[in-house]
Amino acid sequence: MAPPKKGDLNEEERELLEAIGKGNTAEATRLLGSKNVHVNCLDEHGMTPLMHAAYKGKVDVCKLLLRHGADVNCNEHEHGYTALMFAGLSGNKEITWMMLEAGAETDTVNSVGRTAAQMAAFVGQHDCVTVINNFFPRERLDYYTKPQGLDKEPKLLAKLAGPLHKVITTTNLHPVKIVLLVKENPLLAEVEAMQKCYRVLDLICEKCMKQRDMNEVLAVKMHYISCIFQKCILFLKEREDKLDGFIRSLLKGRDTDGFPVYQEKFIRECIRKFPYCEATLLQQLVRSIAPVEIGSDPTAFSILTQAITGQVGFVEAEFCTTCGEKGAAKRCSICKMVIYCDQNCQKMHWFTHKKACKKLKEVHEKQELEAAREKKQQERKQKKEAAQAAESALTSEEQVISEFGDNKEVELTCVGDKTEKTAPTKDTCATASQGDDVIEEKTQSADTVVEKAQESEE
Repeated sequence: MAPPKKGDLNEEERELLEAIGKGNTAEATRLLGSKNVHVNCLDEHGMTPLMHAAYKGKVDVCKLLLRHGADVNCNEHEHGYTALMFAGLSGNKEITWMMLEAGAETDTVNSVGRTAAQMAAFVGQHDCVTVINNFFPRERLDYYTKPQGLDKEPKLLAKLAGPLHKVITTTNLHPVKIVLLVKENPLLAEVEAMQKCYRVLDLICEKCMKQRDMNEVLAVKMHYISCIFQKCILFLKEREDKLDGFIRSLLKGRDTDGFPVYQEKFIRECIRKFPYCEATLLQQLVRSIAPVEIGSDPTAFSILTQAITGQVGFVEAEFCTTCGEKGAAKRCSICKMVIYCDQNCQKMHWFTHKKACKKLKEVHEKQELEAAREKKQQERKQKKEAAQAAESALTSEEQVISEFGDNKEVELTCVGDKTEKTAPTKDTCATASQGDDVIEEKTQSADTVVEKAQESEE
């Protein structure tokens, strides 16, 4: 069936769009089974059902449409928007990821020259920006699981592709988090496997820098993960505690404030070792990190994360102190200053945090006292302003009362076409009484005239 023109929808296709708006998956399924419904039909604005579902955040409907062959890269919209752009605008990370896995192109631009990531950033959907910037197609990794050219063996074992892809596409670049992802998969946590993985990462990094459409962001990310893998190999070979020892080294903080010095130096070393010195992104990272003393803000990790994921500094969010996971909500019960995502992270960090916990508690208590003082001062200020406002209102009311009086009568005196309000005076009252006398005199004279007329007739 040929795709219809813009706005040329039949009744069932209109019902499909209505079902999508309501999130009615059952009704959408029934309508998609009809021969009269085209899955890529266009409304008057050039939007497909998939675009509508992505923009409205309907996850199940998006899955259904993709199963029925919806075109994820349809670009018939009047302003050149794609389904991925609408997913980014909606702020739904799951749908954004779904569009990417379905083959959505990330470099397509709309009528104002913006990509999907730029559109999402423009409306403040930074989580979707992170998903788009960190996406790496599984097919590109599967390429290395097959022998290429004269190679007799693949560069990457097929069983390692899945676990490695999970590490590559993670949006949390904290070194502890990456080591935990390695540790949780026994296939990766072996020297031989990690050697193959970091070599493949280096190949991807090289390809990103040498291809026609250079991708410096992805190249830096591949190099960074490769450095972590190489350090993991050293700990697996030389340390009895293996990856646990690497995690402890990354978390170990200074006695004074708990700042992880080893972690900071390690990330700086990873950036310094990036093999392509001419890269613009590398130069930006060096300019941002070099002037900052170790132990001060911003940290090397925050600068690197912002460069790779697209996260911006003003985004308000809580991050786990141990693994850097976003949205952490638990705090140390003693100092209330350090944040964790769960008890496991708290236990991992306690060996170093306990040294600075009491000092942080004192800092927290001082901050609370200062906050309480400021709050009281603000309340006093508000009460004072309210009292002044009430006094001012009462004063103005008294002035009005004193000016016009409480019991004065007001009468209307017509002067020409104007009506004026005047208060009665003694002269006015005298004039009124004289007028009454004149009326009485005129009435008496009229009665006299009538009596004389009657006498003459007799």
